[in-house]
Amino acid sequence: MSPATSEPTGQSPNAASSPSSVGGTSTPTQASGSGARAAATPSTSAKPATRGGKKARRRHARVVIRKIGPWSVFKLSLVLYSCIMLVILGAGVILYGMLGAIGALDSVTRLIRDLFADRTFVVNGRWLFTRGLGIGLVMVIAWSLINVFVVFLYNLISDLVGGVEVTLAERR
Repeated sequence: MSPATSEPTGQSPNAASSPSSVGGTSTPTQASGSGARAAATPSTSAKPATRGGKKARRRHARVVIRKIGPWSVFKLSLVLYSCIMLVILGAGVILYGMLGAIGALDSVTRLIRDLFADRTFVVNGRWLFTRGLGIGLVMVIAWSLINVFVVFLYNLISDLVGGVEVTLAERR
């Protein structure tokens, strides 16, 4: 019998000694002599072996997410929402520059002065962007705290129902 056909489908000789398999269990190899080949147990392999032209089956592992760390969610939310705020402010600066370059800001200023009879009105970019930054920082903190609240709710509910079951599969 050739070495390729003596192993279970999707196995390699080194796979049995890998303790970091996700879906299967691995046991230490046992040799019955100095030249004997080790018996492989179901575990991972780098390349799928074929038997009779058929591909090896994918391994699946089911895990249950029971708890989520509120502190890690808060840190991730702060970074994520800060990036979103910076992108929005950057887009606002670009838009403000473009509107100023084509003269739209001057037209808006004249329109508001004519409509409200206010000759002192001026569109001030510095005022707009400092207020935008302040509102953005408040929103970053508010939405991060909302995410932490949702995580606390999830942790409470997962205690009752057992969490969310996720199936992990190997990519081929």
